[in-house]
Amino acid sequence: MATLNIVMVEPEIPQNTGNVARTCAATGARLHLVKPMGFEIDDKKLKRAGLDYWHFLDITYYENLQEFFEKTKGGRYFYFSTKGRHIHSDVSFPDNSYLLFGKETKGLPEELLQQNPKETLRIPMIDEARSLNLSNSVAIAVYEVLRQWDYPQLKCKGQLHNLKWSDEE
Repeated sequence: MATLNIVMVEPEIPQNTGNVARTCAATGARLHLVKPMGFEIDDKKLKRAGLDYWHFLDITYYENLQEFFEKTKGGRYFYFSTKGRHIHSDVSFPDNSYLLFGKETKGLPEELLQQNPKETLRIPMIDEARSLNLSNSVAIAVYEVLRQWDYPQLKCKGQLHNLKWSDEE
């Protein structure tokens, strides 16, 4: 099975991290949290956002970006930013991709983006919009990668509770 890694660099808002954790749990993506964080991991708001999914999580913590890069050598890194010049859906994501997202107030460090212009990706939006919510951006990126990979290991058909779908559906 292909491995997808979601990296939150210095997240500040516990609800966003909880929502991202829930997306990771529901899709089988691995979650990487890079400190410092603007909250404690046992924060009630964080757990409330994804409480019933926490046991599905594969989560790793890092003290800083340097430690993250040292411990994940060999991965392919993609940096999501409103400053990106390439559209996220124009990229082919290989196995062991790491999708990096920065803190809510500042995003990823600009030096990192400048060093990786081809891997710095933008989710399109109108010019007047400052940005999307962080957890929404992660979900958009995760599902683009999984779409390209044909949704490995994910249940793709639902079932009605009290009715049956017709055979044409």
